[in-house]
Amino acid sequence: MEATYTAHPTAVIDEGCTIGAGTRIWHFSHVMPGCVIGKDCNIGQNVVVSPDVKLGDNVKVQNNVSIYTGVECEDDVFLGPSCVFTNVINPRSAVNRRGEYLRTLVKKGATIGANATIVCGHDIGRYAFIGAGAVVTKEVPDHALVVGNPARRVGWMSEYGHKLEFDEEGIAICPESGQRYALNNEKVSRTA
Repeated sequence: MEATYTAHPTAVIDEGCTIGAGTRIWHFSHVMPGCVIGKDCNIGQNVVVSPDVKLGDNVKVQNNVSIYTGVECEDDVFLGPSCVFTNVINPRSAVNRRGEYLRTLVKKGATIGANATIVCGHDIGRYAFIGAGAVVTKEVPDHALVVGNPARRVGWMSEYGHKLEFDEEGIAICPESGQRYALNNEKVSRTA
């Protein structure tokens, strides 16, 4: 059967993985068995997608990213250049912890900036924005903007990636889309 995705000749695509139509896989990347990659994804140069990883539709993976077993990315996720995932909380070379991989879920529309580190077992909320170089050591709420080491919330982001400025009634409008958002009890939701 003819592939419906495109892969550079230097890419290694193992048997037993599923890759959606329109996906592009670039130089020196390795897609391992059991992983599921959705349609219209872009897998940059020198990327490793480990066994059993799941990537939704339209996921953009920039160069030099390793997505380890235990990671799942929903639709429309952006993984910036050289961002880092882990999957064992206490690794030791002499101790086999393959049965102890922790799950990390990156929810729909989230962005992880260049060189950010996501410590395993901490989910990233819908449309959250992880700043470049941040080190995520706890759950990140939907729409949160987090920066630093350890990462801390410094604001909220729209679905279009703009920092939201809330008025005294807890309402903000995205300057690009015009979408309205409400802030209640440290949670952001889109209202229109």
